[in-house]
Amino acid sequence: MVHMWDTTKDYRLLLGQKTIGMFVGTVRSGSFRGRWNKKMAIESAENMESDFQTLNYSYLDPEDLANTFEISTLEEKADLVVKYLGGEDWAHQFMSQTPKEDKEKVEEAIAKTRFFIDTISGIKNRILFGPINDPIVAIDIKIGEIMNVSKHPLNEGLMICNINLGKRAIKVVTNDLEVKEGNNVAIAMLPPETFSGIASEGMFLGAGEGILKDVEGELGSMPKGIPLEALNESRNLIKSYLSK
Repeated sequence: MVHMWDTTKDYRLLLGQKTIGMFVGTVRSGSFRGRWNKKMAIESAENMESDFQTLNYSYLDPEDLANTFEISTLEEKADLVVKYLGGEDWAHQFMSQTPKEDKEKVEEAIAKTRFFIDTISGIKNRILFGPINDPIVAIDIKIGEIMNVSKHPLNEGLMICNINLGKRAIKVVTNDLEVKEGNNVAIAMLPPETFSGIASEGMFLGAGEGILKDVEGELGSMPKGIPLEALNESRNLIKSYLSK
């Protein structure tokens, strides 16, 4: 008897499709100023829906799924979104045209847009992990170095950390008050969440004694040897996001 992979329940496809609505809602909110092609950015994203519909009901095993026309098309459409946003420097362009009073709102919009683009662009690599029925495989786990830490201006129980991922920097809000500059951390790249006005682009992994602060490996790569229990909270947050 042949056991087909149930693509209708593949967390990688479910998350990818879910992020389309997040992106479209974000760009329609009017946060981004300047010269960019809003209409075509939205159209390119919405056109991904048909690709996901085909993939959802393909029942292909992950290796075959990763090499489908639809996966290639999704990657191409993600590149088009970047083009219509203004090119590779789109985030910096939007921030440079944002008045100070709107900065936090635009940072949140940028974080959500980045998450959408990264989720779609990296979907093939995640699918190539194979037939894994676990929400955690839908996101990236990356090694980062804390560049600087500051107290949240509106919540004394939170710290704001700027993280070097090698090719780019992100912001993570944490309730671990012991984090320090120079800590090497493992980050679950979750859908962005805003804490008292500050957008967090991920969550530090940890188990028991707070977050992991001496993770070994190259910045931006996937950490090895992470305790399984350190993934539990991220797993639950992905399930919660998908159920909304």
